Amino acid sequence: MDREQEEIQFLGFFGILQESCNIVSSPCRKIFAQITAALILPLSFVYLAHIEISELLFTKIMHNEFILDQTPEGTGAYDKINNVLSSELTTFFLFKLAYFLFFIVLALLSTSAVVYTVACIYTAREISFRRVISVVPKVWKRLIVTFIWNFIIVFAYNVVSILVLVVGAILFGQIAVLGPVFILLFVASYLIGFLYITIVWHLATVVSVLEESYGLNAMAKSQELIKGKMGVSFAVFFVIGVCFFMIHLMFGVFVVQGEGGIGERVGYGIVSLVLLSILMLFGLIAQTIIYFVCKSYHHQNIDKSLLADHLGGYLGEYVPLKSKDVQLEHFEV
Repeated sequence: MDREQEEIQFLGFFGILQESCNIVSSPCRKIFAQITAALILPLSFVYLAHIEISELLFTKIMHNEFILDQTPEGTGAYDKINNVLSSELTTFFLFKLAYFLFFIVLALLSTSAVVYTVACIYTAREISFRRVISVVPKVWKRLIVTFIWNFIIVFAYNVVSILVLVVGAILFGQIAVLGPVFILLFVASYLIGFLYITIVWHLATVVSVLEESYGLNAMAKSQELIKGKMGVSFAVFFVIGVCFFMIHLMFGVFVVQGEGGIGERVGYGIVSLVLLSILMLFGLIAQTIIYFVCKSYHHQNIDKSLLADHLGGYLGEYVPLKSKDVQLEHFEV
């Protein structure tokens, strides 16, 4: 990131994408390759493997439920199938729980590593893969708190959305015109709201690494930062989301539901894994760039030396700075 602080605020959709590509191809590309191999590649593999395994488990559950419906109750066969089904449902639930926990851990570790590395590049700080790995566990603890608050917010958002849907269905469900209109408005509003929360969350992860704030404070700061740059942030995350969906769809069609041979399915699986890993790395870099763009847009000049001191504090090289010292001072445009 060789641009002047004042120039960063003018980066638009294509500028952010280009800057992300420049960072990936920077002299530190070897470190990004190592981070991808150590963290992001396993993260992508876990995600894709979970899709395949979930499909296998779910298919078995549906098959046994169908057989159970055809079996007379009170018979030995019914009890046996029912026990097998209960065991499969328990296995499915435990697998989903294990996947969720493992995925979150890898995702937060990957976020810590990439954001820290990009910030070191921005401050021209000496960086190595070993240094990044030594910092990641300390940064990760802060991200855990931020993630927990984001989880609470998403949970509350979904609960309120369900209540609105139920009340709306009762009030407008029987009205020919208003019913479909309400459903369309509800779906559109829900998706926009969910995307907004997602953008705020991703920016909050960067705040948690590069500032003293984390948890609910990081979410609040992220919400303030995104003002004025909501359109470009929406566009970047929307494109990344579409690419993610396309990779997911390709994996589902050609691997999970694929009718080709094992070699063909493995080939598509490898392609999906590589593409997903690249996309995740690119997305993490892009969200860090968006953070700097938003800071610059709000005329909050980032003092590179102070930011470098803050990053060094994770390694015990400096005394942790106070928020007023680390935080970025306003500059005149």
